[in-house]
Amino acid sequence: MRLAFLLALRLCAQVPPTANAPAPDPFIRENYSKFDHYITMRDGVRLFTSVYIPKDVFTDARSYPILLQRTPYSVSPYGSDKYPERLGPSTLFSREKYIFAYQDVRGRNMSEGVFTLTRPFKPAKASPKDTDESSDAYDTIEWLVKNLPGNTGKVGIWGISQPGFFASAALIDSHPALVAVSPQAPVSDYYLNDDSYHNGAFMLAHRFRFYSNFKQRLGGPAPPAPPGPGFDFGTPDGYDFYLRLGSLANAEEKYFKRTQPFWTDHMDHTTYDEYWKSRSIWRHFQPAKPAVLTVGGWYDTEDPIGPLRIFKELEKAKPQNKNLLVMGPWNHGGFARGDGDRLGQISFGSKTAVFYRERIEFPFFQQMLKGKGEGNPAKAWVFETGVNQWRRFDAWPPPQAKAFTLHLAPRGQILFTAPAKETVEEYVSDPAKPVPYVPHVSVAVRNDYMVEDQRFAASRPDVLVFETEPLEQDLTVMGPLQVHLKVATSGTDSDFVVKLIDVYPGDYPGLNLGGYQQLVRGEPFRGKYRKSLDKPVAFIPNQPDHIRFELPDIAHAFRRGHRLMVQIQSSWFPLTDRNPQQFMEIPKARNVDFQKATQQIFLGGADGTRIELKVVN
Repeated sequence: MRLAFLLALRLCAQVPPTANAPAPDPFIRENYSKFDHYITMRDGVRLFTSVYIPKDVFTDARSYPILLQRTPYSVSPYGSDKYPERLGPSTLFSREKYIFAYQDVRGRNMSEGVFTLTRPFKPAKASPKDTDESSDAYDTIEWLVKNLPGNTGKVGIWGISQPGFFASAALIDSHPALVAVSPQAPVSDYYLNDDSYHNGAFMLAHRFRFYSNFKQRLGGPAPPAPPGPGFDFGTPDGYDFYLRLGSLANAEEKYFKRTQPFWTDHMDHTTYDEYWKSRSIWRHFQPAKPAVLTVGGWYDTEDPIGPLRIFKELEKAKPQNKNLLVMGPWNHGGFARGDGDRLGQISFGSKTAVFYRERIEFPFFQQMLKGKGEGNPAKAWVFETGVNQWRRFDAWPPPQAKAFTLHLAPRGQILFTAPAKETVEEYVSDPAKPVPYVPHVSVAVRNDYMVEDQRFAASRPDVLVFETEPLEQDLTVMGPLQVHLKVATSGTDSDFVVKLIDVYPGDYPGLNLGGYQQLVRGEPFRGKYRKSLDKPVAFIPNQPDHIRFELPDIAHAFRRGHRLMVQIQSSWFPLTDRNPQQFMEIPKARNVDFQKATQQIFLGGADGTRIELKVVN
């Protein structure tokens, strides 16, 4: 086996380094040997895999567990004489020493086959050669444990974002050698509040920019092309670019021209149809045999719900081993890099990302793969923002959390008891002048927008603002938020964006934080999906109706002297696409289809607009 290994395929193709590429860690070159392999799947397709093995495997007969990552983003640098900036989830792992394996998934870069975005899982495979991402993970692990010298027969897998999807897929029908899995900021369901759609509203700015660069491979296996200049927006002003773009149909006609299948599929599947449901990896979870550490960020701009959904669904499936959750104050993947001590204007008072890497992630893999230490027995590690402290719970959400309701009331009030009399507030939503999601819009989605000051929005006439009196004591909210809207619109479809905000006192110390309106959680809801995400229904103009939906979990303490604020609006541009406010297939709308609408929000009475929270004393 060792002779075959030493004669393994060594590819010389490589991506030229960019001027700003991080320098490789000399420790890796000094302590690891690199080998490139093609691993054959059960249907004959070969997947390119780079493997890094500690040199003392060969000199001292040492043995190590395997850490695997499967990715669509390339296993660069290519070439057996090229070494990366780091190995593993953090530098702690390369210095501890593991065998590291990185694989281009099917149809990406150097691997054979055809890439399918979040390829559907096949619960009933028609033949022994039928494949999906779960079977590809199984076949990869089978080859690794049988062919890599010096491996202990134990495997862990991790990945961030789309690689988090591939890590999740490995849980289903998992290989017996797979003992530890960590989906991090994972894609779990593109339609259900991950990257692409949030409650039926399309995440325009992120998806347009991503798909202008992430494209299907043309031709056979090859290293990725050197980084180019990227899509030319012609302006740094994202608000202006997307407003001038007009209808989504113009994006297809002007830029993509149906040559970008990932974008086209999004335009062709605007409801939660079988296309999306078949890609919902969480629907297929079984009692998980490996231990699982699911990681996410409270301020993840791409996959805010993915880690929470995966953790909760695994809990329902009654895992056979540890099922752990970590949620920290991070944007997308922010736990894997930097200190994690702040985001935008908001300081978290400590190096939260360093704490996670040293005290949670590394001990988890050490315990599961090497039997060192005790791991982390807490079911959930969550960072409580507001007071800036880590909390450990035996369940999530905490079972001791009690129901607490915010009732929106006249004169911009939030009351803790429902007003007896029903009243109505209204505003005019104009698609020609949509509410921006941040005061200064770049072409890229701001990675700190989820803590952005909302005072710019509060001053607009098309945003309703409600707030409490200053709190007399801390109010700690943990878990999901249930939104109950009673609305009417003069149109036949409209969006409703609900934002929960922490308002700082006017004399709060710190640069620009006096009166700061920090976004804590916000989500859009496309009104035509109020009955069902797969069967849209038009509004009857000016007739009251109900919208009920959930905002993703938070763990936030609203401090004494602060206020809780709720803002309601009907656009969040260009974070989400504009609604024409007419019942129609929005990607087919023409520019003339976008119309003003008068929106009414009903307050008080037996079924007035309210938000239900879970509060921990």
